[in-house]
Amino acid sequence: MIINKIVFFRKINSILKSLKNKKKKYLKQLKLYKELSGNSFRFNGNQITKRIIIGEDTINTGFDAHYIYHPAWAIRIVKQINPEIHIDISSTLHFCSMLSAFMPTIFYDYRPALLTLSGLKCDKADLTNLFLESNSIESLSCMHTIEHVGLGRYGDPIDPEGDLKAINELQRVVKKGGNLLIVLPVGLPKLEFNAHRIYSFEMIDSLFNDFVLKDFSLITDKKEFIESASPTLVEKQKYGCGCFWYEKI
Repeated sequence: MIINKIVFFRKINSILKSLKNKKKKYLKQLKLYKELSGNSFRFNGNQITKRIIIGEDTINTGFDAHYIYHPAWAIRIVKQINPEIHIDISSTLHFCSMLSAFMPTIFYDYRPALLTLSGLKCDKADLTNLFLESNSIESLSCMHTIEHVGLGRYGDPIDPEGDLKAINELQRVVKKGGNLLIVLPVGLPKLEFNAHRIYSFEMIDSLFNDFVLKDFSLITDKKEFIESASPTLVEKQKYGCGCFWYEKI
């Protein structure tokens, strides 16, 4: 117990020291900026405020591998499919907003998004009870969403089977020969309530008896994107990102 407290306070002291050093750097940079501006300073005293941003002067630009790679994977596949219209349900808004620049897109969400862009229509839908007709959609995506359904995180009802109901509904509305893109956390199976669920490859693929898997790509714990990955790699992940492209047969 005493050792744990010592380690804790050492970490706190290290964080405080780091913040102090970063604040010093900030003040030094502000002073230098004013000195270099001299008489040509383009903002008067009333137009100068302090909004301190520290810790972003890294060697490389950081990024969330899950949310950079999976929309990039999906948008390439939708371009390859080249449908007349693409329907997306509850994926990151970056995906539908960019896709709509060159393809008519409809975005549905339990909490509809108030986006106004040409080529994009937004509306409300419940993944566990879609109003869409069976066997009607050529190109459909639902990415980094299914793992949340039924956990209440986004105001939806608590339902331990919510994710399975969502998968069944997605399969129902895709027409024969149509495409379904889903993205979920993969690795050692786990429920992290109320954040998300993590699935093994087999837990997902075994649910798609009426579909053929056209591509499985993986974003690893090390932030690597592996296109057309071996499913066996999932076993080595704690919180990987599995990208599944299914075609209905």
